[in-house]
Amino acid sequence: MISGKFFRFNVSSFQLILMSFMLVIFIGGVLLSLPFASYGSDTTFLDALFTAVSAVCVTGLVVHDTATHWTLFGKAVILILIQIGGLGVITVSIWFQLLAGRKINLFQRLTMQDAIGASQLGGIVRFTLFMLRATLITELVGAVLLFPVMIGRFSFGKSVGNSIFYAVSAFCNAGFDLAGTYSSPYQSLTGFAGVPLINLVIMLLIIVGGIGFGIQSDILEKKGDFRHFRLQTKMVLIASLILIVFPAVYFFFADFGGEDWHIRILKSLFQSVTTRTAGFNTADLTAMSEGSMILMICLMLIGGSPGSTAGGMKTTTFAVLVVTMFHSLRGNDTITTSDRTLETSAIFHAITLMMLYVVLLFSGTLIISGVEGLPLLDTAFECASALGTVGLTRGITPTLGTLSKLILMGFMYFGRVGALTIFYAAPDFYKAKPAVQYPKESIMIG
Repeated sequence: MISGKFFRFNVSSFQLILMSFMLVIFIGGVLLSLPFASYGSDTTFLDALFTAVSAVCVTGLVVHDTATHWTLFGKAVILILIQIGGLGVITVSIWFQLLAGRKINLFQRLTMQDAIGASQLGGIVRFTLFMLRATLITELVGAVLLFPVMIGRFSFGKSVGNSIFYAVSAFCNAGFDLAGTYSSPYQSLTGFAGVPLINLVIMLLIIVGGIGFGIQSDILEKKGDFRHFRLQTKMVLIASLILIVFPAVYFFFADFGGEDWHIRILKSLFQSVTTRTAGFNTADLTAMSEGSMILMICLMLIGGSPGSTAGGMKTTTFAVLVVTMFHSLRGNDTITTSDRTLETSAIFHAITLMMLYVVLLFSGTLIISGVEGLPLLDTAFECASALGTVGLTRGITPTLGTLSKLILMGFMYFGRVGALTIFYAAPDFYKAKPAVQYPKESIMIG
């Protein structure tokens, strides 16, 4: 583990990542708790901190309607927090240093590598600049495409602001929206369910932001030739396609039966795309079937892809688990895919992540359901939304008590920074390997 000096303490790169997120969250909470950040005087520091956690962890769960509760200053703070959180605090700080013409030292490069999950240290600064260009270009194009719809409903200034806000929120997979009104808060994008341009642009922004910058770079370098993509790129693209198409087909037949066919297709696709960490919705989630809710919980836990603006277990974890399952059922000890052998450590990490998410989901669901007296399905949906940094809700978040909010805040932080980052940031004695190797013994499984 590489360590560097932070004030007078020696910290590892992973510890610096955790502390940087905490610092930005705290600053965001303080700014949002200021009197001029919101209308009225009912914004407690806990609610402001909850909103800051949700923004920095690009989740979208809110205790107050974003459009009606926060002032222009409050909305600007939330937007900045979303941008910083989606790209990573370390990444943004490196950008500012590069723009200022400062050199990036070895510890900063290593921290950047750990923050974005890069496979090698070489070219890390160049890749960081690629992330900056890709982010600005994608969000700008998204805002321009959203503007024609916005200008038909709002003034010029508000249309520009809304277009930028939605483009950043969608690309960063945050799910914060400005569609609520005093009479109808927490609308998300339900009012745009029949507008193809809004649906398609938001979905594309979510997908591009959710597949990861490494995947984007590989696709551009290989000029879209699937045969020459890296294994991770292939796994991400195949898993993402499966996790979009099959759930959309299920939603099409299980829900939205009373809608026109084109709106039904748009709603099915949108709910399938947004469920894996984006947090927008164009349908009333409380009216969807229980089967769809269970499917959405699974999708939320899987989340996006490594090195992206999304959270969750990640598509590569899902892909590794599926590949391992099929090979195990065939009695193979070596796990291979696309003419490559998977490392044992990757399989162990995938299993560990899955178990951690399942344990946290059940624990949080039982605690919140017991404390708040709410149905298990609603609380499980909310917990999965927080763990996957999604932001979809069945409407119970604003009604939760202090303990439940703290649990969801912890889940959002865990889902954004990642379980492995937290583990690697733990003290060295906790991860010490046993000095003695014991004899092996077989046990029966199944």
